[in-house]
Order: sequence, then structure tokens, then C-alpha cells
Amino acid sequence: MVIDLDQGDRGATIAMLSGAKIKIGSKCIKSKLVKNTYTHFLPERIARHTVEINLDPLRILDIPIKSKKVEIFWSKKDEQVVESRLSAINQFVHIHPFSKGWFRELDSQTIAKIIDYCEQELNIKIVITVAPIKRELEKIDEILRLCQSSPINFSGKLNLNLKQTAALNKKAKLFVGVDTAIPHISAANNTPTLVFFGPTAPDTWGPWNNDLERANYHRNGGVQVNGKHRIISDTKNCLPCNNEGCDNSQISDCLMTLDFDVIKKNINEMLAL
Repeated sequence: MVIDLDQGDRGATIAMLSGAKIKIGSKCIKSKLVKNTYTHFLPERIARHTVEINLDPLRILDIPIKSKKVEIFWSKKDEQVVESRLSAINQFVHIHPFSKGWFRELDSQTIAKIIDYCEQELNIKIVITVAPIKRELEKIDEILRLCQSSPINFSGKLNLNLKQTAALNKKAKLFVGVDTAIPHISAANNTPTLVFFGPTAPDTWGPWNNDLERANYHRNGGVQVNGKHRIISDTKNCLPCNNEGCDNSQISDCLMTLDFDVIKKNINEMLAL
């Protein structure tokens, strides 16, 4: 059996060459050569959460869905690395301010203001994680130069790998970040998760709630609450546009103009839960 959750020709080609008797995939394949590869077709994705979309093969095969909880795992060694780095820190907010898609990011000034607000006004420590790539390492230096406080920065020589980042996140009181992989890790950890959304669709990619086993996000923008998790986005009519920034500039105006008072209010409320 082959299950292809993508909608591209490459997966269809691999499925065709596999020799599998049962091949499940999308009707949206463009290539005529492999268009008729599949024996079973997935339903249209429509406006559904990605967790629900990825469960469609079970529905096609009449396999009962016993749980919709998502999980992530790491080793004891990863846990030990994190514990040694955190030392005596009891409570902290985990911030991961970057995404592979730059157009999903807030400006450095706003991130610095969030860090200072938590550290100076709420008196809770901030722990920052970044990917070990030049752009993010340079940008975190810029953010730290704008900060009036001294957050813990796990980048450069102190950089954590992905599973160590997950282990760190599990210990956080709150996660704050942008639309990328880490909010999904945070949601899988059942850590309260606050995400800023711009061009991408919240109803498809919002943080999944394991307690509710569902997502109730919409595309109208504003503040959206799904159990312990929240999304903040603009209410522009053009959202979600799925563009790589306005006019594909890699900068999304909808993420540059978020109301900082709204951000503070939601951080306060989530930390009080």
C-alpha cells in the first residue's frame, strides 16, 4: 500500500513504480503520465485543518479513527541537554521568531518589544530558539540589540536541534511565535501556543488542540481562541492570500501593523490560565 498525502507528480510517480496493489492519492495530479496511478482518491481538501486532511486515508480504508491527538518524541539525552542549559530557570516563555518563509515573520522591533514586555513588566524569563542558519542568526542579533532586557538566547554555539527544541518547549509556560513548524510542536506538547498569522490560512494551519481534538479557526482574522491556543492576525480583506509577502516582496504588511496592545492582552490572559 502507498499513501501519498501530497498533490504533486513526484509522489504519483513513486506510487506508480512501487508496484503496490493499493495506491491512495490526490485527483489533482497534472501529469497525464501518472494521473491515473491511484486506486483510491482522497477527497478535496476544501477549508479543513491539515490534521483532518491527513486522516482522510483512514476514512477511505474504513479504519476507525480512535484518537486525533498529535505527539512528538525526543530522547533522554535531548532532555538532559535542555535541563543542563536551563539550570535554575523555573518559569519561562519560549519564543521562536522565525520561519523558513520570511513573509510569515514580524519585524524585529515588535519581537524585541514582546521580549521586553515579558521580562520587564511581567517579570517572566524569555528563552529564544532559532534555526542554525546565517539569516536567522544575524536577525536574532538585531533583535537582541533592540532589547532593553536580557533574554536567554539559544543560538550560535548554544543552538538546540529540533528535538531538543521540542523538549525545551514542553517545559515552557507559554509559546509565542510565527507560523512555522515550532507552533505545531508546541501544540503537540500541550503547551499554550500563541501564533501570529499573515498570508497563510489559520483554519488549515492553526495550532491543533489535543484536548478538544479539533480546530475551530476561520479566515476572518482577528484574535481566535481554540482551547488553550490562540491566533492573532489582521482583518484585511486580502487574507489569507498565500503570497510570499505583499507583491511577493517577502514582507507581509498584515504582520507589520498588528496592535501591540492586543498582543500584550493575549499574552497576559494566556499566562494567567
